[in-house]
Amino acid sequence: MELEVRHLRALCAIADAGSLHKAARQLGMSQPSLTTQLRRIENSLGAELFSRERTGCRPTLLGHSVLSRARPLVAGMAVLVSEARAAADRSAGPRLRIGSTASRALAGWLRRLRERLPGTDISLQMDVSANALLRHVAAGGLDVAFVHEVEGCPLRVPPGLDRRVLVEREPQFISLARDHPAAGRPVVELADLAGDRWMIDPTVDGEWDGLRRVLGAAGLNPSVLHGDYLTAASLIAGGEAIAPCQPTSVPREDMVVRPLRDDPLGVRLLLFSRPGAYEGACVAGTSAGAGADTGGERPGDGPGDGPGGAEVYADLEAAYREAALQAVVYRQWLLRNKSPLLHAPAA
Repeated sequence: MELEVRHLRALCAIADAGSLHKAARQLGMSQPSLTTQLRRIENSLGAELFSRERTGCRPTLLGHSVLSRARPLVAGMAVLVSEARAAADRSAGPRLRIGSTASRALAGWLRRLRERLPGTDISLQMDVSANALLRHVAAGGLDVAFVHEVEGCPLRVPPGLDRRVLVEREPQFISLARDHPAAGRPVVELADLAGDRWMIDPTVDGEWDGLRRVLGAAGLNPSVLHGDYLTAASLIAGGEAIAPCQPTSVPREDMVVRPLRDDPLGVRLLLFSRPGAYEGACVAGTSAGAGADTGGERPGDGPGDGPGGAEVYADLEAAYREAALQAVVYRQWLLRNKSPLLHAPAA
């Protein structure tokens, strides 16, 4: 078997994710397919590239050697493709390619962007992995990525990206069945959840490590279920599990959202972009009279402040505030903590 770029890309994904399961999710393929592909790659090279451990996959000495050669090749191919697509995009019209982890602010953000940038093709790519989205931005596949960083689990940020902090620390709440004994309390103690099964999605970067750290610090070792959060909703409603959730989450008839005492779980909300990534979209918006005056700025004048960068961030900030104030429990938390999110910035 001859090695191809897709094989090298798979090796890099496995090394970055640390497990076949996470890498398969990022590559959009099944874990058995990726396992078979890895086995064929290793057979073609005549040795193992990764040691399979209970906690995941780790590169062998040969694996490190292969990866050191593979990464520049994969990055070079990504640049080639992105530059070719950028050339095609310039002839096809302005585009703004957005990546994001899950957030209730997305709908409001997209609505505002479409109003600000008429005639711009605005696309959205969702991913549970913030690190994967940042790699896409760095490779030119995305212009901007809105992601969350779990407290204590820093993201692997590629060099050269601009960063803006939307929220320095967003508390994570807890989802409970409406008939859960703690559901009637305005604030839930971690100790009251010691006997519950916790649901966590291990493919979300840092999620499991962050929760495990907090539970360990509280002296708790509850049962843990691994799965996606769409499945979690039905299990939570049925009283089979509880799960951490974003504070902007909206409760249902069979499920409530509550803050945790002292907010032990937190994330930072960040917006990343490539310098000058907004240039084409801003030109379209300005020509249509929708963009704000940039004051003669040029791409790279400041973090995320290429033409349109400040406006794109401002639209996200407004959309997040809207989602936060619509969530009753989060709005009450913001009031108790005198959060600046309660006040819109001056125009």
